[in-house]
Amino acid sequence: MAKVFVLPVNTPNPKRRKERSSDPRYIEGQRLLVEAMKYLAKSDRRRNKPAIELLSEHFRSNFRMSDVPAVPPAR
Repeated sequence: MAKVFVLPVNTPNPKRRKERSSDPRYIEGQRLLVEAMKYLAKSDRRRNKPAIELLSEHFRSNFRMSDVPAVPPAR
């Protein structure tokens, strides 16, 4: 017969949870991608459409939705 191993699991403590802060590098990366898409759209929107779509896909898949510019907490 096989032995059954039981691994103890610690339940997460919400009070110890770190608050997630925005990383300035992600914010700057988002800004650069938007600027690149604007530039491509202004120069020749129809010819640059595949490049704009590629950048847009990268923008939507590689950045967290919670990344926002630093805003002071509400009191």
